[in-house]
Amino acid sequence: MRIVKLSPQSLVFPSPEGALREPNGLLAMGGDLAPSRLLAAYERGIFPWFSPGEPILWWSPDPRAVMFPEECHASRSLKRFLRNNPFQITLNHDFAAVIAACAQRPPAEGTWIGPEIQQAYLQLHRQGNAHSVEVWQGDELVGGLYGVAQGALFCGESMFSRTANASKCALMAFNRHFTAYGGELVDCQVLNTHTARLGARDIPRRQFLQLLSNLQRKVLAPECWLPQVIPPQQVEPPSPAG
Repeated sequence: MRIVKLSPQSLVFPSPEGALREPNGLLAMGGDLAPSRLLAAYERGIFPWFSPGEPILWWSPDPRAVMFPEECHASRSLKRFLRNNPFQITLNHDFAAVIAACAQRPPAEGTWIGPEIQQAYLQLHRQGNAHSVEVWQGDELVGGLYGVAQGALFCGESMFSRTANASKCALMAFNRHFTAYGGELVDCQVLNTHTARLGARDIPRRQFLQLLSNLQRKVLAPECWLPQVIPPQQVEPPSPAG
């Protein structure tokens, strides 16, 4: 297996099945971040991930981390927090601020969300293909996430949190909203501790690609993506003692 170099004149991607096992999922390099190429990638279960200043790299890992919204769950401590939720959660109110905040990581951690990535996804957002969830505490943006819609599947790209539980609340609120409009799956790309605690799990890439093929054909109501406030999470009260 080898890394395929993309042609600047073509939007064709190689089959994800040809991705490397080590590093897991590396499939191709080169091309550009034009909206047409990004959408062609997402339609095939491929996404860009590279450090600023380095060549564009394209990935399709196996296994693939996903979250079925009905499997999203909150810990006891998060449920207690949600009963007195201090946040207001919105959809598509400030995409630029969300992606900029996702890029602001400690220097030791590094970031792949450089200016080139930010501008590319802002273009997707303006075209109605990329969306953001914002978490507000008063007038302050304290958390959020963004990603790309593929019919009834949402490809989550990144999230951030500036205060406890903000990104968790963003994901849980989005899952409820997305499901209410017919959404069925959230792509988390690579499993991490944060998403695993909320219910994400690995599935084989082949299964993910089949789900993608089926779900991207489903059309959600346009109202799903209109800028709006997402109502707060409804949490059952604790059972009475005794």
